[in-house]
Amino acid sequence: MQNKKWKISPALSKSKKPLNRRKSGINDFIKACHRIAKEKGWWETQRNDGELIALMHSELSEALEAMRNHAGGEAIAEELADCCIRIFDYCGAKGIDLEKELIKKIEYNKTRPYRHGKKF
Repeated sequence: MQNKKWKISPALSKSKKPLNRRKSGINDFIKACHRIAKEKGWWETQRNDGELIALMHSELSEALEAMRNHAGGEAIAEELADCCIRIFDYCGAKGIDLEKELIKKIEYNKTRPYRHGKKF
């Protein structure tokens, strides 16, 4: 697989270079998403955690709606990206090292039984 660059604004990274798909870690995306949200005024006042989680959920609901409307893969991917952006912004605001937690959870999941021992 060739090393492709994301087609995103250079403003996303502190170095003003586009984030690299293969070299950027999750925490780089978290920093970029949170910085942009702050620049756009989303953190001028204290935000309610429940509301922020609901907004993450709303993006997943929009992805489901796109599926139900046969909108196509790009529309679904856009809504999933919106969900990730909201999650990354939240992690940036709360100081959550999501990259570390993802690695930890993936390693744990490798040790779990098939379907986590459940029927469904």
